[in-house]
Amino acid sequence: MKSISGILKSACVLLILVALGAGVFIWSGVYNIGADDPHMRTTYALLETLRDRSIGIRASKLTVPDLSDPAKALQGAGNYNAMCVGCHLAPGMVESELSKGLYPAPPNLSKYPVELAQAFWVIKHGIKASGMPAWGKSMEDAYIWNMAAFLQKLPTLDAKQYQAMVANSGGHSHGGGESGHEHEHEASTDSEDTHDAHEGAHSHETGEAVEHNGSDSDHHHDDAAMQAKESIANAQTAEAHGHGDSSKDQAMTTHTHADGTVESHPVKPEVETDDGHDHKH
Repeated sequence: MKSISGILKSACVLLILVALGAGVFIWSGVYNIGADDPHMRTTYALLETLRDRSIGIRASKLTVPDLSDPAKALQGAGNYNAMCVGCHLAPGMVESELSKGLYPAPPNLSKYPVELAQAFWVIKHGIKASGMPAWGKSMEDAYIWNMAAFLQKLPTLDAKQYQAMVANSGGHSHGGGESGHEHEHEASTDSEDTHDAHEGAHSHETGEAVEHNGSDSDHHHDDAAMQAKESIANAQTAEAHGHGDSSKDQAMTTHTHADGTVESHPVKPEVETDDGHDHKH
């Protein structure tokens, strides 16, 4: 019993010393956290194993939906091009400034296939301290599965095929936080495009109709501006010379008679002083 007790005490002392040593190591700042200074091989291997096992265990519990419809991968192409290509690249694309600067280096997914369930899990949940965000915070699962489906096709595409899929996809749309603003903007754009299309069609039918309408619009603006200027000038002239319709311009006063009737009378104008102007006409 004494030998077992001694072993336990020794183990406890050893653990305490290791914890103290780790604390001193961390607090000293001796470890270079810079992304341009790689981990030691042992450290990198441990972290890589930890990452792969963590993802594998969790992805194995997922149920993969039916992604056989080509439209799903096609829709995922637009989101991949908008959200992922800067780090994970595309066929015919050289390393970007972002992909060069990240550590650990993000895999080139145009050459590196990813299993469906694992692709979904990583896109949704991200990876700590790697630069890989958790897109599930702003992206619905159906759209994430579409991206995972696209990743199965990506390594088989050349540059032209990739661009064709992106061009024919739905673009950057994934039912996340951007949707309301994006749809509102698209609706506004569609409205403007529809208006322009109607005008374009009208111009084909009537020849110079659009040009004429534009001219009319300009005339309306000019007429309105001229009328406003004339109104201001007339008001200033009337004020200076006492002109204008007395029933509209002259101030009124209201009083009530003893029998209850109400009458309004113009306010008696103040006596004008001689300001050197001739007010008689």
